[in-house]
Amino acid sequence: MPLHVTALYAGLLGAIGLVLWALVGPIRGRTNISLNDGGNKELIEATRRHMNWVESVPFILVLFAIIELNGGSRTWLHAMGLALVASRILHPFGIDAVTMRLWPRIVGAAGTFFVAIAAVVTVLWQYVSRAM
Repeated sequence: MPLHVTALYAGLLGAIGLVLWALVGPIRGRTNISLNDGGNKELIEATRRHMNWVESVPFILVLFAIIELNGGSRTWLHAMGLALVASRILHPFGIDAVTMRLWPRIVGAAGTFFVAIAAVVTVLWQYVSRAM
């Protein structure tokens, strides 16, 4: 069974991840910091923007794939996918080495977390509803 909905969001979220990844390299080249962050504020922020994406998005995409393979609602997957894309676009704009209380970070992190919860609950619901 093709994973059309998951593929769409994997592509969109993958593009966001590539942008975040691509923003790290030039800073490393300019600062000559090969590993870690060397205490450089700009590099700390860029690597955390990218790594936060790495820490959450693949996990959620796996859940999307499971939901879709189990015959989950395409509408529900699109709702979660759109919320996740919006959250992942906002989140990097709120990453600041000095303060963590910037609204894009709060909204982006909360949105990502709620999509993850919704996807986990959906997978478990699919299991329970079929097991009984």
